[in-house]
Amino acid sequence: MRIGIAGIGKMGAAIAARLIELGHDVAVWNRTPEKAKAVAGATAVSTPAELPRRCDAVITILTDTAALDAVYKGQSGLLTADISGKLFIEMSTVLPETEIALAEIVRANGGAFVECPVGGSTGPARQGKLIGLMGAEDADAARARPILEQLCRRLEHAGPVGCGALLKFTVNLPLMVYWQALGEALALARTVRLDPARLMDLLSETSGGPNVLKARGAGVASMLKGGDAGPVTFDVDGGIKDMHSMLAAAEVRGIELPLVARALACYEETKRHRSGGAEISTVSVYWANRRAAD
Repeated sequence: MRIGIAGIGKMGAAIAARLIELGHDVAVWNRTPEKAKAVAGATAVSTPAELPRRCDAVITILTDTAALDAVYKGQSGLLTADISGKLFIEMSTVLPETEIALAEIVRANGGAFVECPVGGSTGPARQGKLIGLMGAEDADAARARPILEQLCRRLEHAGPVGCGALLKFTVNLPLMVYWQALGEALALARTVRLDPARLMDLLSETSGGPNVLKARGAGVASMLKGGDAGPVTFDVDGGIKDMHSMLAAAEVRGIELPLVARALACYEETKRHRSGGAEISTVSVYWANRRAAD
């Protein structure tokens, strides 16, 4: 199949590589052209509008609503092309209302729209082992499944467009809170005489250790000893953006998220003292070592 991808960040590049490996004809666009040109086996195009002209389906995976607006609605954006009969699979993590509004515009121009934010990082993306959280009309979901099932080990159709975004927040919320909770737990354990690597291994074997600790525990242990976290697959800025979106979605629905609000303030403090571009588990290490006066 001819598939276009707009947004060649870490995830977009991994998804492109996966689809190319499976034999798809892939075209890519990125705001920074060098990133698009670096995707081996893909055709780099100069504008988003070229993707629906060349391809049957277009995947977008972008940073935020502003980026989506620019790519879809901007000069030489996706919607400036004839999109009749084209399938759009939107994989960004944004508000449900953003996805719903975008779906309406795409459908009004003759295209089909599916949202499918995903759980997982670049490793699972490269291996086709993401968790897909799809929001779509039934007919559009059926059309998108053959592509998404090559990217995801589990694909959940959550309901109409907007439900996928809500499910992504549902998946991410406990994780955002967890990194802060782990930091506070490690602060209590400062005088425990266990090597950080052994402590992480112990926590991963208990009811207080989620699946993510098995993947990221070694990096946390390394940072606790003054070392490096390893490759950054999701950063502090990404966590801050997601929590702002969770709080906005909750406000629209009359829901309070006090833990998220407090965790967000803690992440923002971490960013001030460390870096927004740091691996997200840096939050745990910062709070493990923080003193009350900080």
